[in-house]
Amino acid sequence: MTNLNTWQQFWYYFAHNGLFVLQQFSRHFLISIYGVSFAAIIGVPLGIFIARRKRLSDIIIGIANLIQTIPSLAMLSIIMLGLGLGVNTVIMTVFLYSLLPIIKNTYAGMQNVDSDILDSGKGMGMTKFQILYLIELPLAFSVIMGGIRNALVIAIGITAIGAFVGAGGLGDIIIRGTNATNGGAIILAGALPTALMTIISDFVLGFVQRKLSPKTN
Repeated sequence: MTNLNTWQQFWYYFAHNGLFVLQQFSRHFLISIYGVSFAAIIGVPLGIFIARRKRLSDIIIGIANLIQTIPSLAMLSIIMLGLGLGVNTVIMTVFLYSLLPIIKNTYAGMQNVDSDILDSGKGMGMTKFQILYLIELPLAFSVIMGGIRNALVIAIGITAIGAFVGAGGLGDIIIRGTNATNGGAIILAGALPTALMTIISDFVLGFVQRKLSPKTN
């Protein structure tokens, strides 16, 4: 392989390690999805809660903002002290970094619902629960999906760094490349699928977000 250029080495690596790359791609994606899903389970209700109690919004969003200021490697190291090496540490890190975009977008989406529409629902005798699930959430869902979309893009990058704590994923291939002599092709074998995953995830969730946007005449 030493006489081949980088791209030839890249295809050579894929031809002999394609299954391994596919396994790490799947592992990488699942770690990202798990972390973002857990953040959505917590972040969406929390965003709805602070939309009802605006005095708490600055505190909650401020805490989420503070988490974002911590470098990802530092966050991984801190969480590793409690959870040890492996996947759980990365999922928890992704969870924490995903909270801010999900909470902020949920809060913004709920705040942007037209008050006249809410008044119409109240005039029809809807309960608070019915107003939430039949009016507010459907109208705010595209904005909420935008937060989840941003969170997943961030998560894919963080998961790549998670290879440093033994979580595997495409970051593991990148690290192998950095440790190898003339490892440029191996780095590409990890970096290009990571970029592809980010682009596809952003495109798919962007498509869903547009489909969920309220139609205006």
